[in-house]
Amino acid sequence: MSSHSNNIGDAKDKQARLWGKTKHLSGAPMPVVIEHIETQLVDLPTIRPHKLSMATMGCQTLVIVRMRHSDGVEGLGEGTTIGGLSYGPESPESIKCNIDTYLAPLLIGQSSANINALRARMNRHVRGNTIAKSALETALLDAQGKRLEVSVATLLGGTNHDHLPVLWTLASGDTQQDIEEAFQRLDDRRHCDFKLKIGANSVDQDVNHVAMIKEALGERASIRVDINQAWDESTAVRGIAALQNAGIDLIEQPVDARDKAAMIRLSRRFNVSMLADEAVQDTRDGLDLVCGGFSGAFALKIAKSGGPLEALELAHLAQASGMELYGGTMLEGTIGTAASLHAWSTLSEMAWGTEMFGPLLLEDDIVAEPLSYHEFGVELPAGPGLGITLDEDKLTHYSRK
Repeated sequence: MSSHSNNIGDAKDKQARLWGKTKHLSGAPMPVVIEHIETQLVDLPTIRPHKLSMATMGCQTLVIVRMRHSDGVEGLGEGTTIGGLSYGPESPESIKCNIDTYLAPLLIGQSSANINALRARMNRHVRGNTIAKSALETALLDAQGKRLEVSVATLLGGTNHDHLPVLWTLASGDTQQDIEEAFQRLDDRRHCDFKLKIGANSVDQDVNHVAMIKEALGERASIRVDINQAWDESTAVRGIAALQNAGIDLIEQPVDARDKAAMIRLSRRFNVSMLADEAVQDTRDGLDLVCGGFSGAFALKIAKSGGPLEALELAHLAQASGMELYGGTMLEGTIGTAASLHAWSTLSEMAWGTEMFGPLLLEDDIVAEPLSYHEFGVELPAGPGLGITLDEDKLTHYSRK
């Protein structure tokens, strides 16, 4: 048999898997449908307290989605937020409840293959709840990849990168501890860029803390800060001027996400780059900032955009507008981190790298094979779908009873 015939046979086999083996009485194939969606709350302790402007975390709660289909394929997804309800309007408990009560019934019984139609169905019937929708979209992509024996990155257009740079967040709150932690990460060749979470203390305290770390690390590392919306505009003017003088490379979301006009003014006032995070959830927000004259970078997060597909739509808008990109995290575990990595790997360039370090912040994992972090970055997991398999024993151990 010729290689051409083999290719045709392979294509027919994949089509059969896509549509399933069950047939109507007429002989026509029946589409694969979503049969069951299960959610679990998983509580994993962090390796140290993680201090942000709005909360200090000692545990991270993941919402794990297991989506089973009529062809026997299971898709995995994850919905994760930061600090319960201190970061945004979705909590782990509400993510689980709203998937179980509102979103899962919209999907069960629907064809598995048409992900765009399922996204539209969720958005038509449920407002907001982007983290919950992202978890479900991830599970759909994972299942489709497994079904077709290709990676999620392939479904999204194919990879430009198999190894992505990853920074580390220094958020112990103690200056000397942060310095020692940074040097250890550098010596281990784990991370060479660092972000500091500030905004919980006075401007002078925060600037002094950041400046001391930058002075200690010198040119060995890039230092960025995330204020997490803690400042008003006048405070931001004073704080950013001092941070710029200290040699900080990037200022993330200094003011309230709703105050886009202030973000635009700050981006045009200073030479140091501004990073819009909470201010740019989706393409509509991105368009508003671009049309308003924002000069800076966009932080991409699949959770805030409602899934990898919308996050990539925002990325493409940013690229067309000359905005730089950064791959952000909600401190997800391995499943959510892998979903983001598959999306980011398809982009031609991410000028500010990524912060996909979430699994490294956790004491343990619920997957059979952890992500591979080395040489200041992380490897894109190989294999069909997300390339992730659950460790059932650890999942049971850490699941909330």
